[in-house]
Amino acid sequence: MKSLNSKLLQPVLDALPDGVYITDGEGITITVNKAYEKLTGLQRHRVLGKHMKDLVTEGYISKSVSLEVIREKQPITRVQTIKGDRKIVVSGNPVFDENGKLEFVMSSVRDVTALLRAKHAEEQLEQILTVRKDYAIDVDVLTDKAGVLTGINTRKCYKLAEKVAPTDVKILIQGETGTGKTLLAQFIHDNSLRAEAPFISLNCAAMPEGLIEAELFGYMAGAFTGASIKGKEGLLYIANGGTLFLDEIGDLPLSLQAKLLKVIEENKFLPLGGTHFKTTNIRLITATHHDLKAAITDGRFREDLYYRLQVMPLELPPLRNRQDEILPLLEHYLEHYAKRYNSEKNLHPETAEVLLHYPWPGNIRELMNLAERLVLITEQIEILPRDLPESIKPLTVQSNPFSSGSLKQQVSHLERELIENALRLYGSTRAAAASLGINQSTLVKKRQNLHARRQEEE
Repeated sequence: MKSLNSKLLQPVLDALPDGVYITDGEGITITVNKAYEKLTGLQRHRVLGKHMKDLVTEGYISKSVSLEVIREKQPITRVQTIKGDRKIVVSGNPVFDENGKLEFVMSSVRDVTALLRAKHAEEQLEQILTVRKDYAIDVDVLTDKAGVLTGINTRKCYKLAEKVAPTDVKILIQGETGTGKTLLAQFIHDNSLRAEAPFISLNCAAMPEGLIEAELFGYMAGAFTGASIKGKEGLLYIANGGTLFLDEIGDLPLSLQAKLLKVIEENKFLPLGGTHFKTTNIRLITATHHDLKAAITDGRFREDLYYRLQVMPLELPPLRNRQDEILPLLEHYLEHYAKRYNSEKNLHPETAEVLLHYPWPGNIRELMNLAERLVLITEQIEILPRDLPESIKPLTVQSNPFSSGSLKQQVSHLERELIENALRLYGSTRAAAASLGINQSTLVKKRQNLHARRQEEE
Protein backbone atom coordinates (compact mmCIF):
# COMPACT_ATOMS: atom_id res chain seq x y z
CA MET A 1 0.00 0.00 0.00
CA LYS A 2 2.96 2.29 -0.75
CA SER A 3 3.86 4.15 2.42
CA LEU A 4 0.41 3.61 3.94
CA ASN A 5 0.25 1.00 6.70
CA SER A 6 -2.64 -1.21 5.62
CA LYS A 7 -2.89 -3.13 8.89
CA LEU A 8 -3.40 0.06 10.88
CA LEU A 9 -5.33 2.05 8.27
CA GLN A 10 -7.89 -0.43 6.92
CA PRO A 11 -9.80 -1.06 10.22
CA VAL A 12 -10.08 2.70 10.69
CA LEU A 13 -11.39 3.21 7.14
CA ASP A 14 -13.87 0.36 7.49
CA ALA A 15 -15.32 1.98 10.63
CA LEU A 16 -16.23 5.18 8.74
CA PRO A 17 -19.90 5.63 7.67
CA ASP A 18 -18.93 7.29 4.37
CA GLY A 19 -17.23 5.52 1.51
CA VAL A 20 -13.49 6.05 1.04
CA TYR A 21 -11.45 5.50 -2.14
CA ILE A 22 -7.65 6.02 -2.14
CA THR A 23 -5.31 6.11 -5.12
CA ASP A 24 -1.65 6.96 -5.42
CA GLY A 25 -0.41 10.07 -7.22
CA GLU A 26 -0.56 8.25 -10.57
CA GLY A 27 -4.17 7.10 -10.23
CA ILE A 28 -3.62 3.48 -9.20
CA THR A 29 -6.09 2.17 -6.62
CA ILE A 30 -4.60 1.55 -3.18
CA THR A 31 -7.72 0.67 -1.15
CA VAL A 32 -11.42 1.22 -0.56
CA ASN A 33 -13.41 0.72 2.63
CA LYS A 34 -16.51 -1.37 3.38
CA ALA A 35 -18.86 1.62 3.17
CA TYR A 36 -17.68 2.23 -0.40
CA GLU A 37 -18.29 -1.41 -1.30
CA LYS A 38 -21.80 -1.19 0.14
CA LEU A 39 -22.63 2.09 -1.59
CA THR A 40 -21.33 1.22 -5.04
CA GLY A 41 -21.46 -2.56 -5.17
CA LEU A 42 -17.78 -2.63 -6.24
CA GLN A 43 -15.73 -5.15 -4.24
CA ARG A 44 -12.25 -4.22 -3.05
CA HIS A 45 -10.50 -7.10 -4.77
CA ARG A 46 -11.88 -6.02 -8.16
CA VAL A 47 -10.31 -2.56 -8.03
CA LEU A 48 -7.11 -2.96 -6.01
CA GLY A 49 -3.99 -2.20 -8.10
CA LYS A 50 -6.06 -0.99 -11.06
CA HIS A 51 -5.60 2.36 -12.71
CA MET A 52 -8.66 4.63 -12.65
CA LYS A 53 -8.54 4.99 -16.46
CA ASP A 54 -8.88 1.21 -16.81
CA LEU A 55 -11.84 1.13 -14.38
CA VAL A 56 -13.60 3.79 -16.49
CA THR A 57 -12.79 1.94 -19.72
CA GLU A 58 -14.03 -1.37 -18.31
CA GLY A 59 -17.29 0.28 -17.15
CA TYR A 60 -16.84 -0.14 -13.40
CA ILE A 61 -17.35 3.60 -12.92
CA SER A 62 -18.71 6.29 -15.28
CA LYS A 63 -16.09 8.93 -14.49
CA SER A 64 -13.22 9.39 -12.09
CA VAL A 65 -12.95 12.27 -9.63
CA SER A 66 -9.47 11.00 -8.70
CA LEU A 67 -8.20 11.62 -12.23
CA GLU A 68 -9.63 15.16 -12.13
CA VAL A 69 -7.82 15.82 -8.84
CA ILE A 70 -4.55 14.49 -10.32
CA ARG A 71 -5.02 16.75 -13.35
CA GLU A 72 -6.08 19.90 -11.47
CA LYS A 73 -3.98 19.37 -8.32
CA GLN A 74 -6.88 20.70 -6.20
CA PRO A 75 -10.00 19.37 -4.42
CA ILE A 76 -12.85 18.33 -6.71
CA THR A 77 -16.46 17.47 -5.80
CA ARG A 78 -18.93 15.84 -8.17
CA VAL A 79 -22.45 14.37 -7.95
CA GLN A 80 -22.74 10.98 -9.63
CA THR A 81 -25.59 8.58 -10.31
CA ILE A 82 -25.12 4.89 -9.55
CA LYS A 83 -27.38 1.85 -9.52
CA GLY A 84 -30.02 3.57 -11.60
CA ASP A 85 -31.36 6.34 -9.36
CA ARG A 86 -29.03 6.60 -6.35
CA LYS A 87 -27.14 9.86 -6.02
CA ILE A 88 -23.67 10.02 -4.48
CA VAL A 89 -21.40 12.97 -3.77
CA VAL A 90 -17.71 12.21 -4.41
CA SER A 91 -15.17 14.65 -2.91
CA GLY A 92 -11.56 14.06 -3.98
CA ASN A 93 -8.72 15.68 -2.05
CA PRO A 94 -5.01 15.71 -3.03
CA VAL A 95 -2.38 14.72 -0.44
CA PHE A 96 1.11 16.16 -1.10
CA ASP A 97 4.45 15.11 0.40
CA GLU A 98 6.91 17.54 2.04
CA ASN A 99 8.31 18.44 -1.38
CA GLY A 100 4.88 19.35 -2.81
CA LYS A 101 4.62 16.22 -4.93
CA LEU A 102 1.19 14.61 -5.22
CA GLU A 103 1.38 11.39 -3.26
CA PHE A 104 -2.22 10.24 -2.77
CA VAL A 105 -5.80 11.13 -3.71
CA MET A 106 -8.30 10.44 -0.94
CA SER A 107 -11.94 10.52 -2.04
CA SER A 108 -14.93 10.40 0.29
CA VAL A 109 -18.19 9.09 -1.07
CA ARG A 110 -21.54 9.94 0.52
CA ASP A 111 -25.01 8.67 -0.46
CA VAL A 112 -27.25 11.76 -0.65
CA THR A 113 -30.29 10.06 -2.19
CA ALA A 114 -32.34 10.36 1.00
CA LEU A 115 -31.21 13.95 1.50
CA LEU A 116 -32.17 14.95 -2.05
CA ARG A 117 -35.51 13.21 -1.71
CA ALA A 118 -36.17 15.09 1.51
CA LYS A 119 -35.23 18.36 -0.18
CA HIS A 120 -37.48 17.53 -3.12
CA ALA A 121 -40.30 16.68 -0.73
CA GLU A 122 -39.78 20.00 1.04
CA GLU A 123 -39.93 21.87 -2.28
CA GLN A 124 -43.07 19.95 -3.24
CA LEU A 125 -44.66 20.80 0.09
CA GLU A 126 -43.81 24.46 -0.41
CA GLN A 127 -45.34 24.26 -3.89
CA ILE A 128 -48.48 22.57 -2.58
CA LEU A 129 -48.94 25.18 0.15
CA THR A 130 -48.49 27.96 -2.40
CA VAL A 131 -51.03 26.42 -4.77
CA ARG A 132 -53.50 25.83 -1.97
CA LYS A 133 -53.14 29.48 -0.97
CA ASP A 134 -53.67 30.62 -4.58
CA TYR A 135 -56.52 28.30 -5.46
CA ALA A 136 -58.24 27.42 -2.21
CA ILE A 137 -61.44 29.11 -1.13
CA ASP A 138 -61.70 31.91 1.45
CA VAL A 139 -62.57 29.62 4.35
CA ASP A 140 -63.64 32.50 6.60
CA VAL A 141 -66.21 33.67 4.08
CA LEU A 142 -67.55 30.20 3.36
CA THR A 143 -67.92 28.85 6.90
CA ASP A 144 -71.51 27.80 7.61
CA LYS A 145 -72.89 29.63 4.56
CA ALA A 146 -75.07 26.71 3.57
CA GLY A 147 -77.13 27.42 6.66
CA VAL A 148 -78.43 30.72 5.23
CA LEU A 149 -79.39 29.18 1.89
CA THR A 150 -82.91 28.37 2.99
CA GLY A 151 -84.97 28.72 -0.21
CA ILE A 152 -86.93 25.65 -1.22
CA ASN A 153 -85.16 25.34 -4.60
CA THR A 154 -81.73 25.64 -2.97
CA ARG A 155 -82.64 23.18 -0.21
CA LYS A 156 -83.58 20.59 -2.83
CA CYS A 157 -80.24 21.09 -4.57
CA TYR A 158 -78.23 20.85 -1.35
CA LYS A 159 -80.19 17.83 -0.16
CA LEU A 160 -79.35 15.97 -3.39
CA ALA A 161 -75.73 17.13 -3.14
CA GLU A 162 -75.48 15.80 0.42
CA LYS A 163 -76.87 12.46 -0.72
CA VAL A 164 -74.24 11.95 -3.45
CA ALA A 165 -71.33 13.60 -1.61
CA PRO A 166 -69.99 10.35 -0.03
CA THR A 167 -69.67 8.78 -3.50
CA ASP A 168 -67.12 9.63 -6.20
CA VAL A 169 -69.78 10.29 -8.84
CA LYS A 170 -68.82 13.15 -11.16
CA ILE A 171 -70.98 16.23 -10.66
CA LEU A 172 -71.71 19.10 -13.06
CA ILE A 173 -73.10 22.20 -11.34
CA GLN A 174 -75.01 24.57 -13.60
CA GLY A 175 -76.11 28.09 -12.78
CA GLU A 176 -75.56 31.73 -13.55
CA THR A 177 -72.33 33.43 -12.55
CA GLY A 178 -72.32 34.26 -8.85
CA THR A 179 -75.04 31.83 -7.77
CA GLY A 180 -72.75 29.98 -5.35
CA LYS A 181 -71.41 27.11 -7.45
CA THR A 182 -68.05 27.13 -5.65
CA LEU A 183 -69.83 27.10 -2.30
CA LEU A 184 -71.86 24.06 -3.38
CA ALA A 185 -68.69 22.27 -4.56
CA GLN A 186 -67.04 22.99 -1.20
CA PHE A 187 -70.15 21.67 0.57
CA ILE A 188 -69.93 18.41 -1.42
CA HIS A 189 -66.24 18.03 -0.56
CA ASP A 190 -66.85 18.75 3.13
CA ASN A 191 -69.50 16.03 3.25
CA SER A 192 -67.47 13.48 1.30
CA LEU A 193 -65.02 10.80 2.40
CA ARG A 194 -62.25 13.07 1.10
CA ALA A 195 -63.04 15.94 3.48
CA GLU A 196 -59.60 15.77 5.14
CA ALA A 197 -57.78 15.93 1.78
CA PRO A 198 -57.24 19.07 -0.36
CA PHE A 199 -60.08 20.97 -2.05
CA ILE A 200 -58.52 22.82 -5.00
CA SER A 201 -60.50 25.21 -7.20
CA LEU A 202 -59.52 26.51 -10.66
CA ASN A 203 -61.51 28.92 -12.85
CA CYS A 204 -61.02 27.83 -16.45
CA ALA A 205 -62.18 31.21 -17.79
CA ALA A 206 -59.66 33.23 -15.79
CA MET A 207 -56.42 32.37 -17.64
CA PRO A 208 -55.09 31.64 -21.15
CA GLU A 209 -54.83 28.12 -22.56
CA GLY A 210 -51.09 27.65 -22.02
CA LEU A 211 -51.28 28.73 -18.40
CA ILE A 212 -54.29 26.52 -17.66
CA GLU A 213 -52.42 23.52 -19.06
CA ALA A 214 -49.34 24.28 -16.95
CA GLU A 215 -51.47 24.75 -13.82
CA LEU A 216 -53.48 21.57 -14.35
CA PHE A 217 -50.81 19.17 -15.55
CA GLY A 218 -47.65 20.76 -14.18
CA TYR A 219 -44.37 20.85 -16.08
CA MET A 220 -40.82 19.57 -15.96
CA ALA A 221 -37.77 21.79 -15.58
CA GLY A 222 -37.07 23.65 -18.83
CA ALA A 223 -40.33 22.51 -20.46
CA PHE A 224 -40.82 25.95 -22.04
CA THR A 225 -39.32 29.42 -22.02
CA GLY A 226 -39.78 30.99 -18.62
CA ALA A 227 -40.47 27.68 -16.88
CA SER A 228 -39.16 27.31 -13.35
CA ILE A 229 -35.81 25.54 -13.18
CA LYS A 230 -37.34 23.26 -10.55
CA GLY A 231 -40.43 22.41 -12.61
CA LYS A 232 -43.88 22.58 -11.06
CA GLU A 233 -46.42 20.07 -9.83
CA GLY A 234 -49.87 20.45 -11.42
CA LEU A 235 -53.20 20.66 -9.64
CA LEU A 236 -53.99 17.09 -10.72
CA TYR A 237 -51.06 15.98 -8.57
CA ILE A 238 -51.61 18.39 -5.70
CA ALA A 239 -55.32 17.51 -5.40
CA ASN A 240 -54.49 13.78 -5.33
CA GLY A 241 -56.73 12.06 -2.79
CA GLY A 242 -58.99 15.12 -2.60
CA THR A 243 -61.35 17.14 -4.80
CA LEU A 244 -60.53 19.20 -7.89
CA PHE A 245 -63.21 21.76 -8.75
CA LEU A 246 -63.03 23.15 -12.30
CA ASP A 247 -65.26 26.20 -12.52
CA GLU A 248 -66.46 27.48 -15.90
CA ILE A 249 -65.56 24.19 -17.57
CA GLY A 250 -67.37 25.41 -20.68
CA ASP A 251 -64.47 27.79 -21.31
CA LEU A 252 -61.85 25.03 -21.28
CA PRO A 253 -60.10 24.95 -24.72
CA LEU A 254 -60.86 21.93 -26.92
CA SER A 255 -57.25 20.71 -26.84
CA LEU A 256 -57.35 20.54 -23.04
CA GLN A 257 -60.78 18.92 -23.08
CA ALA A 258 -59.21 15.94 -24.83
CA LYS A 259 -56.44 15.73 -22.21
CA LEU A 260 -58.94 16.02 -19.36
CA LEU A 261 -60.99 13.20 -20.88
CA LYS A 262 -57.88 10.99 -20.80
CA VAL A 263 -57.37 11.82 -17.12
CA ILE A 264 -60.97 10.84 -16.37
CA GLU A 265 -60.72 7.58 -18.31
CA GLU A 266 -57.26 6.45 -17.17
CA ASN A 267 -56.54 8.36 -13.93
CA LYS A 268 -53.15 9.42 -15.26
CA PHE A 269 -51.63 12.45 -16.96
CA LEU A 270 -48.41 13.62 -18.57
CA PRO A 271 -46.81 16.86 -17.30
CA LEU A 272 -45.59 19.33 -19.91
CA GLY A 273 -42.14 18.24 -21.07
CA GLY A 274 -42.50 14.94 -19.20
CA THR A 275 -41.79 11.45 -20.51
CA HIS A 276 -43.48 9.44 -17.76
CA PHE A 277 -47.15 9.44 -16.82
CA LYS A 278 -48.22 10.29 -13.28
CA THR A 279 -51.24 8.74 -11.64
CA THR A 280 -53.91 10.69 -9.78
CA ASN A 281 -56.91 9.87 -7.63
CA ILE A 282 -59.24 12.86 -7.50
CA ARG A 283 -62.93 13.62 -7.10
CA LEU A 284 -63.78 15.84 -10.07
CA ILE A 285 -66.53 18.45 -9.76
CA THR A 286 -67.17 20.89 -12.59
CA ALA A 287 -69.42 23.92 -13.04
CA THR A 288 -70.56 26.23 -15.83
CA HIS A 289 -72.98 29.01 -16.61
CA HIS A 290 -72.97 28.04 -20.30
CA ASP A 291 -75.48 25.85 -22.12
CA LEU A 292 -73.08 22.97 -22.84
CA LYS A 293 -75.50 21.23 -25.21
CA ALA A 294 -75.52 24.35 -27.37
CA ALA A 295 -71.72 24.46 -27.11
CA ILE A 296 -71.60 20.85 -28.35
CA THR A 297 -73.77 21.78 -31.34
CA ASP A 298 -71.46 24.72 -32.08
CA GLY A 299 -68.39 22.47 -31.85
CA ARG A 300 -67.01 24.28 -28.78
CA PHE A 301 -67.38 21.38 -26.34
CA ARG A 302 -66.77 17.65 -26.66
CA GLU A 303 -69.89 15.54 -26.37
CA ASP A 304 -68.01 12.57 -24.86
CA LEU A 305 -66.55 14.81 -22.16
CA TYR A 306 -69.97 16.32 -21.41
CA TYR A 307 -71.51 12.93 -20.66
CA ARG A 308 -68.50 11.99 -18.53
CA LEU A 309 -68.87 15.14 -16.42
CA GLN A 310 -72.61 15.33 -15.90
CA VAL A 311 -73.30 11.91 -14.41
CA MET A 312 -75.04 13.83 -11.61
CA PRO A 313 -76.21 17.30 -12.74
CA LEU A 314 -77.07 19.88 -10.08
CA GLU A 315 -78.66 23.23 -10.88
CA LEU A 316 -78.51 26.36 -8.74
CA PRO A 317 -81.31 28.86 -9.47
CA PRO A 318 -80.47 32.58 -9.73
CA LEU A 319 -80.87 34.71 -6.62
CA ARG A 320 -83.88 36.55 -8.09
CA ASN A 321 -85.74 33.23 -7.91
CA ARG A 322 -84.63 32.65 -4.30
CA GLN A 323 -86.17 35.74 -2.72
CA ASP A 324 -86.51 34.18 0.73
CA GLU A 325 -82.71 33.85 0.87
CA ILE A 326 -81.86 37.49 0.08
CA LEU A 327 -82.29 39.04 3.53
CA PRO A 328 -80.65 36.14 5.44
CA LEU A 329 -77.66 36.35 3.07
CA LEU A 330 -77.45 40.12 3.41
CA GLU A 331 -77.56 39.95 7.20
CA HIS A 332 -74.97 37.18 7.20
CA TYR A 333 -72.46 38.99 5.00
CA LEU A 334 -73.01 42.33 6.73
CA GLU A 335 -72.16 40.63 10.02
CA HIS A 336 -69.16 38.90 8.47
CA TYR A 337 -67.63 42.06 6.96
CA ALA A 338 -68.53 44.18 9.97
CA LYS A 339 -66.55 41.75 12.10
CA ARG A 340 -63.67 41.77 9.61
CA TYR A 341 -63.50 45.60 9.61
CA ASN A 342 -64.26 45.97 13.33
CA SER A 343 -67.58 47.68 12.71
CA GLU A 344 -71.30 47.26 13.39
CA LYS A 345 -73.96 47.52 10.66
CA ASN A 346 -77.60 46.64 10.15
CA LEU A 347 -80.27 47.30 7.52
CA HIS A 348 -83.02 49.88 7.93
CA PRO A 349 -86.40 48.21 7.15
CA GLU A 350 -86.87 50.41 4.04
CA THR A 351 -83.40 49.48 2.80
CA ALA A 352 -84.18 45.82 3.35
CA GLU A 353 -87.40 46.22 1.33
CA VAL A 354 -85.53 47.84 -1.56
CA LEU A 355 -82.90 45.10 -1.63
CA LEU A 356 -85.48 42.37 -1.28
CA HIS A 357 -87.07 43.43 -4.58
CA TYR A 358 -83.83 44.17 -6.42
CA PRO A 359 -83.25 41.51 -9.17
CA TRP A 360 -79.56 40.89 -8.30
CA PRO A 361 -78.15 40.31 -11.82
CA GLY A 362 -74.77 39.44 -10.25
CA ASN A 363 -76.38 37.00 -7.82
CA ILE A 364 -74.66 36.13 -4.51
CA ARG A 365 -71.33 37.55 -5.65
CA GLU A 366 -72.96 40.94 -6.23
CA LEU A 367 -74.67 40.68 -2.85
CA MET A 368 -71.36 39.92 -1.10
CA ASN A 369 -69.65 42.85 -2.82
CA LEU A 370 -72.49 45.19 -1.88
CA ALA A 371 -72.41 44.06 1.76
CA GLU A 372 -68.66 44.72 1.99
CA ARG A 373 -69.02 48.09 0.30
CA LEU A 374 -71.84 49.19 2.60
CA VAL A 375 -69.86 48.20 5.69
CA LEU A 376 -66.91 50.27 4.50
CA ILE A 377 -68.67 53.45 3.28
CA THR A 378 -71.68 53.81 5.58
CA GLU A 379 -70.86 56.16 8.45
CA GLN A 380 -73.83 55.38 10.69
CA ILE A 381 -74.73 51.97 12.12
CA GLU A 382 -78.04 51.73 10.28
CA ILE A 383 -77.83 51.45 6.47
CA LEU A 384 -80.43 53.72 4.84
CA PRO A 385 -81.79 53.62 1.26
CA ARG A 386 -79.72 56.72 0.41
CA ASP A 387 -76.56 54.71 1.14
CA LEU A 388 -77.28 52.31 -1.73
CA PRO A 389 -75.36 52.72 -5.01
CA GLU A 390 -77.03 54.49 -7.94
CA SER A 391 -77.37 51.22 -9.87
CA ILE A 392 -79.90 50.06 -7.28
CA LYS A 393 -81.65 53.34 -6.46
CA PRO A 394 -83.45 53.75 -9.83
CA LEU A 395 -85.52 50.69 -8.99
CA THR A 396 -86.97 52.40 -5.89
CA VAL A 397 -89.95 54.76 -5.90
CA GLN A 398 -87.90 57.68 -4.61
CA SER A 399 -90.22 60.69 -4.76
CA ASN A 400 -93.56 59.31 -5.91
CA PRO A 401 -93.33 60.60 -9.49
CA PHE A 402 -96.79 59.25 -10.25
CA SER A 403 -98.64 61.60 -7.91
CA SER A 404 -101.08 62.79 -10.53
CA GLY A 405 -103.39 61.06 -12.94
CA SER A 406 -105.86 58.22 -12.65
CA LEU A 407 -105.04 54.90 -11.01
CA LYS A 408 -104.78 53.31 -14.46
CA GLN A 409 -102.29 55.97 -15.62
CA GLN A 410 -100.15 55.63 -12.48
CA VAL A 411 -100.09 51.82 -12.81
CA SER A 412 -99.05 52.18 -16.47
CA HIS A 413 -96.24 54.58 -15.52
CA LEU A 414 -94.97 52.22 -12.84
CA GLU A 415 -95.19 49.19 -15.16
CA ARG A 416 -93.29 51.02 -17.90
CA GLU A 417 -90.61 52.11 -15.42
CA LEU A 418 -90.12 48.55 -14.14
CA ILE A 419 -89.83 47.16 -17.68
CA GLU A 420 -87.34 49.85 -18.77
CA ASN A 421 -85.25 49.33 -15.63
CA ALA A 422 -85.16 45.57 -16.25
CA LEU A 423 -84.09 46.12 -19.86
CA ARG A 424 -81.31 48.47 -18.75
CA LEU A 425 -80.09 45.93 -16.24
CA TYR A 426 -80.22 42.78 -18.37
CA GLY A 427 -79.76 44.10 -21.92
CA SER A 428 -82.22 41.73 -23.62
CA THR A 429 -85.98 41.21 -23.60
CA ARG A 430 -85.56 37.52 -22.73
CA ALA A 431 -83.46 38.17 -19.61
CA ALA A 432 -85.58 41.16 -18.57
CA ALA A 433 -88.77 39.11 -18.89
CA ALA A 434 -87.25 36.33 -16.78
CA SER A 435 -86.34 38.82 -14.03
CA LEU A 436 -89.93 40.11 -13.95
CA GLY A 437 -91.48 36.65 -13.95
CA ILE A 438 -93.20 36.95 -17.35
CA ASN A 439 -92.43 35.45 -20.73
CA GLN A 440 -90.64 37.32 -23.50
CA SER A 441 -93.65 37.79 -25.78
CA THR A 442 -95.69 39.29 -22.92
CA LEU A 443 -92.95 41.80 -22.14
CA VAL A 444 -92.64 42.84 -25.80
CA LYS A 445 -96.40 43.34 -26.12
CA LYS A 446 -96.63 45.27 -22.85
CA ARG A 447 -93.77 47.50 -23.88
CA GLN A 448 -95.40 48.26 -27.24
CA ASN A 449 -98.78 48.98 -25.66
CA LEU A 450 -97.29 51.17 -22.93
CA HIS A 451 -95.26 53.11 -25.48
CA ALA A 452 -98.36 53.69 -27.62
CA ARG A 453 -100.37 54.79 -24.56
CA ARG A 454 -97.64 57.22 -23.58
CA GLN A 455 -97.69 58.81 -27.04
CA GLU A 456 -101.47 59.21 -26.79
CA GLU A 457 -101.09 60.93 -23.40
CA GLU A 458 -98.49 63.30 -24.78
